[in-house]
Amino acid sequence: MTTEETLIPTPPEPTNAPGRAEMPVEGRAGADAVSGANEFISWGARSDVGLVRGHNEDSFLLRTPLFVVSDGMGGHAAGEVASSITVETIGEKAPGTADDVLLGAAVEAANAAVIKAAEEGVGKPGMGCTATAVLIEKNHMAVAHVGDSRAYVLHHGTLVRVTHDHSYVEELVDAGEITADEARTHPSRSIITRALGSDPDMYADHFSLEVNDGDRIILCSDGLSSMISDSEIEAVAVSSATPQQAADSLVAAALTAGGSDNVTVVVVDVLDDGLAEVTRRRLLKRLTGFAAIILGIAIVVALGVFTFVRGEWYLANNDGKVGLYRGVQGDFLGIPMSELVGTSAVNVSDLPVAIQDQLEQGIRVSDEQAGRDAIDSYHRQIDADKERAAEIAESAQSETDEEALSAGAEGEQPQNEQTEAQESPSEQGGGDE
Repeated sequence: MTTEETLIPTPPEPTNAPGRAEMPVEGRAGADAVSGANEFISWGARSDVGLVRGHNEDSFLLRTPLFVVSDGMGGHAAGEVASSITVETIGEKAPGTADDVLLGAAVEAANAAVIKAAEEGVGKPGMGCTATAVLIEKNHMAVAHVGDSRAYVLHHGTLVRVTHDHSYVEELVDAGEITADEARTHPSRSIITRALGSDPDMYADHFSLEVNDGDRIILCSDGLSSMISDSEIEAVAVSSATPQQAADSLVAAALTAGGSDNVTVVVVDVLDDGLAEVTRRRLLKRLTGFAAIILGIAIVVALGVFTFVRGEWYLANNDGKVGLYRGVQGDFLGIPMSELVGTSAVNVSDLPVAIQDQLEQGIRVSDEQAGRDAIDSYHRQIDADKERAAEIAESAQSETDEEALSAGAEGEQPQNEQTEAQESPSEQGGGDE
């Protein structure tokens, strides 16, 4: 007996846009690649020694939600030491939230750590590095930056550089003396005006900005930005399906352009900026508040109705007797709106027809005492009616008796006269004898 199994094909991995012939980056010596994801962000990183340098002085840190790129300076056994100390110190000192002031303080603490290490013989004197750090918390991103490593944000397909290089050529660009493209090939492009490891009073640029679902954040050493233009970085970032593919393609583009420096790229995609949850909670809060208001109004109305109902009294027919009720006649949603307080001995049938009809509809009284007084008045009225009826009956009986007596008296007189008349002849006849 055989069992057929249905194989569900695994969906293919997203691929980059076709048309690019770039140097492969997989399997290269001195390269490092890391990727990962959670419910809010996904990330990918690649660092490569390049095609000219003999060792990699770049370091990067992926400690979600903290991401750091550091480009070491000072040569072998110096630049990589400075950059390694920097990313470790920033990782230890960074805040737990997107607070750019505290993140800047972490970068400044890394500067002190690099200086102290050099003084203690770790690495080499004069070693230094750059540092570009971001900490992403939902739709807030804190940025701290020193040197010429960069942070970009790709928003709706448009790349925006959010950091400012601390370099000599950037000052020339700011002064309008050269263009950004000229700065990439300027002979003084390696001169850094602010870096970690030299000045104890060094300070970090820091600021916060908003990121949203679909935004792509790119951190890189100048091994990328000095090799390809921002427009090419944008084109590669837009055409890459995943953060890791974007990091790989950007490194490949830098190598294809010459790879004259170490190149490190960290790419982070914002999957959920939390705004939908905030909106949902805000809506839920508003609905809850609205419901609370409605409930409060309903309670006030209910208390008002309850107070009104409890203050109402009426008389009605209760199985042929006059009953005293508290509330109003009828019910609401099957709930009686009144209660029977007491039943009198007054028979409804003994009352006038007009009052009987009124009792069927309910006769409203001002309060309990007024109801009891009305019942007492019914008692008195019935008693009075009975007494009056008895008097009338007694009077009628008396008249009947008198008439009977009168009729009897009139009937005796003719009989006597006849008797006398009958007796007279006999008497006369006796006289004849």
